[in-house]
Amino acid sequence: MNSDVQTRLHVTVASDADRDVLERLWVMFSHDLSQYNHALPDHDGRFRQERLDAALGGETGWVARLIHLGGSPVGFAVLRALDNSPHVINSFFLVHGARRRGIGTLTVKCIVEEFPGRWSVAFQDTNEPAAAFWQRVCNSIDPAAMKEHRPVPGRPELRPDTWIEFTVRG
Repeated sequence: MNSDVQTRLHVTVASDADRDVLERLWVMFSHDLSQYNHALPDHDGRFRQERLDAALGGETGWVARLIHLGGSPVGFAVLRALDNSPHVINSFFLVHGARRRGIGTLTVKCIVEEFPGRWSVAFQDTNEPAAAFWQRVCNSIDPAAMKEHRPVPGRPELRPDTWIEFTVRG
């Protein structure tokens, strides 16, 4: 990654003031994931966003991060269990124009280094780009990262999620 990208990348704590931007990014995220989880929008054309609402609503242990490249919002991260272990990267998204440039890796490292300790992240193996990304990023943070498959709660028709657990040294 070139140093210009590093200087233009900003990861900030998101608040309810960022809701409109985050909701627009959430639609893109949900649309991307619908290819793998077969989720459909509701009668108003909206995808479920309870995780985003939890992070913006101040639920204990939940936070959101907004990712900017220069002046453009290019993604977000929703984190949970920050008051427990392992912490969880619940949702992570970058717009297509910001992918494959090292931005995702740098962002994940920036976020998890704020909260040293055990972390976990889930993805679907059928989402091959996400599977490759998370395997690469987690192994770069912790070469002893462990992978396992777990059923998706309440969705027996779906293949199990793949979870990777890794440790961030303080």
